[in-house]
Amino acid sequence: MAPTPPNARRSRDEPGPVSMAGASRRLARKPLMLAMLVVLLGCAAATALAPHLAPYDPYRVDTARRLELPGREHWLGTDEFGRDVLSRLLHGGRVTLVVGLLATAIGLVVGVTVGVVAAYFRRLDNPIMRATDVFMAIPAVLLAIAVVAVLGPGLVQITVAVGVSSVPPFARLARSAVLSLREREFVEASRAAGASDLFIIRRDILPNVLPSVLVYASLHTARSLVSVSILSFLGLGVQPPVAEWGAMVSGARNYLRHAPLLATVPSMAIFVVVLCFNLLGDELRDVLDPRLRGVV
Repeated sequence: MAPTPPNARRSRDEPGPVSMAGASRRLARKPLMLAMLVVLLGCAAATALAPHLAPYDPYRVDTARRLELPGREHWLGTDEFGRDVLSRLLHGGRVTLVVGLLATAIGLVVGVTVGVVAAYFRRLDNPIMRATDVFMAIPAVLLAIAVVAVLGPGLVQITVAVGVSSVPPFARLARSAVLSLREREFVEASRAAGASDLFIIRRDILPNVLPSVLVYASLHTARSLVSVSILSFLGLGVQPPVAEWGAMVSGARNYLRHAPLLATVPSMAIFVVVLCFNLLGDELRDVLDPRLRGVV
């Protein structure tokens, strides 16, 4: 019997890349995860279809109907300028969700690239990680505020600011994962077979790094959404009259006693979406973590 090729041997305890079929079977046994996906997809669909679902123009001012209570015409009432709260909630969700997801995507792509390069090419590890340590010493929100202070407020600027603050944790995560993989037998076998570094990273490293990165990305998206809302609340994000959940809370803070619903509605929207992303991340960890395949 011919010996097994070195690159085909894998330790019995060594996890391999996640199979989509196995992940799908474990996903079917996760009702909480399915519920979170349904809620998030519902929120995404409602905000994407906001121009068709919103009953009123979110920017139409009607001072004669300012601070109205919820009723038949305005289901969630009106704000201090007489604008329909439901319409602004739907349109504001588009800004909050898109900026939060794009910021996480920037952190994921740039951070994973930096972390993989630092861990695989060891001569670059020390300078890259020392620079990462400097950025990680600054709280993410303060780093985002510093970037906005340089670039100025605005939709693109807040996306870049939150994205830049997301790079260091993704780089750290990717680096730690690659360090545990670069000396494994299947990577050494690829090197012995003459594979290029780019081929090894693409074929052997990234498939084993991505599950952990995707789990963290789900959890980090919740943090990005909170950061976007905080910056908009402080007036450093999107500028009036653009609807955004954090900006809506900021505009309603002067009316908490007379119209508490103005701040409660966007705050609850932020809470629900952030909670769903956090729970989704916990469930994704159980589905994608190779060490838990036998217990889920």
